[in-house]
Amino acid sequence: MPTYEYKCELCGHEMEEYQSMKDAPLVRCPSCGKDGLKRLIGGGSGMIFKGSGFYLTDYKNNNTASSSSSKPPAPKNDSPKPPTADNS
Repeated sequence: MPTYEYKCELCGHEMEEYQSMKDAPLVRCPSCGKDGLKRLIGGGSGMIFKGSGFYLTDYKNNNTASSSSSKPPAPKNDSPKPPTADNS
């Protein structure tokens, strides 16, 4: 169920109400007790379609078979290098 924002046009009281989409908009202000509430129109939230059933080009995964991230990391060599003799 969505959360709706309301504002009273008479007293300026603002509130949020968690109610079903089928419910009628509220009209009575809990602050002043008069019928002045109006439902505010919000931007809503963006929808993201992920998962199977969508086009392959949508939300394309950056990990491809040719990328270096799919190869296992090279073993780390922590041993110190032997000193080199520079006899110049």
